[in-house]
Amino acid sequence: MKCPYCTNEETKVVDSRQVESQIRRRRQCEKCEKRFTTFERVEYAELYVIKKNGSRQPFNSEKLRTSIRKACEKRPISLSEIEEMVSSIEARLRNEDSIEIKSSRVGNLVMKSLRKADPVAYIRFASVYRDFGDLEAFVETIEKLKKGGSNGRK
Repeated sequence: MKCPYCTNEETKVVDSRQVESQIRRRRQCEKCEKRFTTFERVEYAELYVIKKNGSRQPFNSEKLRTSIRKACEKRPISLSEIEEMVSSIEARLRNEDSIEIKSSRVGNLVMKSLRKADPVAYIRFASVYRDFGDLEAFVETIEKLKKGGSNGRK
């Protein structure tokens, strides 16, 4: 690690701490003795989503967050709960054996999270994700939800 002050390459770590998902290191230059801070973070391999038509695109957590927010609009679900869902889903995807994940896997994880959180948000997402062709498919999903219990809020 080069010193930002004198560009000497000899530095030592004085202190190291875990800060959120990063490691904060306090360093001191062996030559000029000035101190500086560095942050290290894990760099994950890029995930790819395989769409229904076979095309691949990089996983985008912002796209995931937006779709969950839309489903949860005007529902009693906080932004922190949505962020927790996004983080949890992304973590599960990163723990998969492959960096290529089918879009159906992502959709099923979202539906599982929304079903636990709020039945209305679940139905909203399902209606778009499953592309209900008619009212019967919509009613069938609601009936399944009723039979299985919402496990969510009232």
